[in-house]
Amino acid sequence: MARFNTRAATAQPASPVTTTGRTLRTHEGGKGHERDARSELFLLAVSNFVTRNTFYESGTDRDDRFARLVRDLAVSDPHWTAGLLGWLRGEGHMRTASLVGAAEYVHARLTAGATDGPSNRQVVDSVLQRPDEPGELLAYWTSAYGRAVPKPIKRGVADAVRRLYHAKSLLKYDTASKGYRFGDILNLVHAAPDPDKPWQGELFQYALDRRHHPDTAVPPASLPVLTAHRELMALPVQERRAVVTAPGGAERLAAAGITWEALAGWLQGPMDKAAWEAVIPSMGAMALVRNLRNFDEAGVSDEVAARVAAKISDPEQVVRSRQFPFRYLAAHRHAPSLRWSWPLEQALGHSLANVPALPGRTLVLVDRSGSMFWAQSRDRSELTRADAAAIFGTALALRAADADLVQFGTTSDRVTFRKGESVLKILERFGDLGGTDTTDAVRRHYRKHDRVLIVTDEQYAPNRHGDSTARIPAHVPVYTWNLEGYRAGHGPSGSGNRHTFGGLSDAAFRMVSLLEAADDSRWPWQN
Repeated sequence: MARFNTRAATAQPASPVTTTGRTLRTHEGGKGHERDARSELFLLAVSNFVTRNTFYESGTDRDDRFARLVRDLAVSDPHWTAGLLGWLRGEGHMRTASLVGAAEYVHARLTAGATDGPSNRQVVDSVLQRPDEPGELLAYWTSAYGRAVPKPIKRGVADAVRRLYHAKSLLKYDTASKGYRFGDILNLVHAAPDPDKPWQGELFQYALDRRHHPDTAVPPASLPVLTAHRELMALPVQERRAVVTAPGGAERLAAAGITWEALAGWLQGPMDKAAWEAVIPSMGAMALVRNLRNFDEAGVSDEVAARVAAKISDPEQVVRSRQFPFRYLAAHRHAPSLRWSWPLEQALGHSLANVPALPGRTLVLVDRSGSMFWAQSRDRSELTRADAAAIFGTALALRAADADLVQFGTTSDRVTFRKGESVLKILERFGDLGGTDTTDAVRRHYRKHDRVLIVTDEQYAPNRHGDSTARIPAHVPVYTWNLEGYRAGHGPSGSGNRHTFGGLSDAAFRMVSLLEAADDSRWPWQN
C-alpha cells in the first residue's frame, strides 16, 4: 500500500512569517506560539503607529520592542532588515515606523562596527520619500541620541534632499513650526545641489537666506513660484480677498503655491465659499476627503462638489494617495451630507483592489472582541481594529466565489450579505461580541471549507477545545491577518498550511494566490 506517494502528497508551500515551536501565552492567557525575530518585527512594523497604545501593550513598550528588534536584526540580518524598512515606507505606507527603524538600524550598526550588507547611507535615503521627512528623521535622531549626527545619517539625508527639495516643497514644509527648517538641514548635512537640476543651487541658497536673514531674503527669478508667492504675501490684507474672487484667482493661488492650509492665514479671515472654491482645484485627493465637512459648511456649489466627488473616487487618485481603506470609512461616517456617500464608497472599493477572488468555499472569521474596539483617544472619529477587520473580512467574502462571513468574540454569528452589496451596508451588521473565543468560532462554523481566513489580534483566552486552529484539517490552508503585531500568535505559522500576514495593507492579499499555487511566498520586497 502506498504510504507517501498519494493524491494528498502535494508539496505544502511555506510562508515567510514563521513560529519557532516554542509555546508562550497570549495576553489573555491562551496557548500562544512564539514567532521568530523576523516574523515578530514584520508583524509589529506593519501594525505599529509609533507611540500608539494598544489594548494590551503601551505605546512605549511597543516602541521599545520595535527598536530592539530592528537593532538586533540590523546587525544579524542587515539585507532583510534594510529590505523591510524600504518596503515599509513605500508599498507598506508606514511613514513614522520606517523613519524610526532607519535611525535604529544606523545606530545599531555603528555601535557594533558592522559593515556588511546595505550601507547605512543607503537605508536612510530609502525611507525619506517626502520633503518634510529629512527633518523628521533628524529630530528623532537628536532626541534619542544627542546632537552629534554621524556621517551616514548626514549623507543619506543629503541624498534625499537633492531628490525632494523644490520650490513648492519649500513653501509647504519650510515653516516656523518646524524644529529643523530646510536651511538648518542644508547647513547640517552640507548637501550640494543636484547637477542635473540647475535651479537647485539658487533654491538652496534662498532656503538658507530665509532661515538666517528672513528680512532680506529675495527669491531667485529662476523660480517663478517663489516670486509669485512673495508678491501675494506682500499684498495688504484688505486687498487679498479680492484676489480670491477675481477671474483667474484660483490659477494665481496655485501658481504661487498657496495651499489650503496656508490660505486662511493669508486671508486672515474665514474660509468662506469663495475661498474654498478657489483652492479646491489645487488640492490633493486626501486633502479633499479631510475637508468635506468644511465644504458643506461653507456652501460650495454643486458644480464644484461634483468635481470633488469625481476626484476622490477616481481609481488612479485613490492608488496615488496610498491611504488605508479605513480612512475612507472614517470620512464616510462623518461626512455631513449624502452627496459624498457614493464617491467615498467607490473610493473604499478602489482601495481594496488587491483583494483576491478566491475559488471554492471560504470561511472568513472577523474578530469583534473587546480588545479590537479599544482606542487610545475617546474621539469618536477614530476608527478601531474592529472596523479594519470588518472592512477586510467583508471585502474578502464579497470577492470570494462562495463564502461564509462570521463575526466572533465570546459568541459568534454569521453576517449575511448578498453578492454586489455595498461594503458599508454590510458593516452595519457587525456588533461588539465581548471576549475572544476563536476556537469555538472555528468549531461552530468550519464545515469542510476549502480555506479559512481569520482577521484578528490573535489574543484569545484559554478554551477547553484547545488551540484555535487545531480543529481545521492540516490539508486546509488557514490564513491569519494579525492587526496588532503582539508577540504571541494563536497558532503555528510558516509551514503546514498555516500562514500569518500582518497589518492593514491590502498588498498582503496577493500572497494567498501565490501560496495556493503551491509557490512559497516570499517577503513582500523580495522577488
